[in-house]
Amino acid sequence: MRWTRRQWLAHASALAVTPAFAGPAAAADARTLLVLGDSLSAEYGLARGSGWVSLLDKRLGDQAPGWKLVNASISGETTSGGRTRLPALLKQHKPGLVILELGGNDALRGLPIANTRDNLATMARSAREAGAKVVVVGMEVPPNYGRRYAEDFSASFAKVARESGAALVPFLLRGVADVPEAETLFQADRIHPTAQAQPTMLDNVWPVLKPLLR
Repeated sequence: MRWTRRQWLAHASALAVTPAFAGPAAAADARTLLVLGDSLSAEYGLARGSGWVSLLDKRLGDQAPGWKLVNASISGETTSGGRTRLPALLKQHKPGLVILELGGNDALRGLPIANTRDNLATMARSAREAGAKVVVVGMEVPPNYGRRYAEDFSASFAKVARESGAALVPFLLRGVADVPEAETLFQADRIHPTAQAQPTMLDNVWPVLKPLLR
């Protein structure tokens, strides 16, 4: 088969354009940050744009331009629900970084800690296998849950981070739930932090996240 001059030019043009198109798309994917969380990350009871994830998005624009944030958090989400949703999110967004902020609702529902730990480990492993760096965000429960349960629950996040090679935020609500008159930093349900607490929550995450953005 002999090609005409027009066919050769069309073929050469296609070869020149295709790599240029694929390169930027791949780079954009690698600079996507996916947040998979529950109501603490979904701005429950807050004005839109005032939650810690929205504040993170603004800080990325100032200090790490080029990063795109996708907030896939849902109020009421458990680690089981996150585990179910994560594969499709990884396929759709191809994130370079994944923040896992789940587990609080597991404790509220009295779910076995072993199940919470297994779900978190599976999500961390799936994200790592998809090429993303992972941040596990730790949570603690009030003393009325019992000392043994509280210690085991808190330790689960550190264990998952250590065994999966993920970074760890020890406690999202440090400086919020563990300070004198903490009730002033929570909404009427005494579960969800107010807008005033959101910058503190971001400041708990940022020192762990920032090195991973480079």
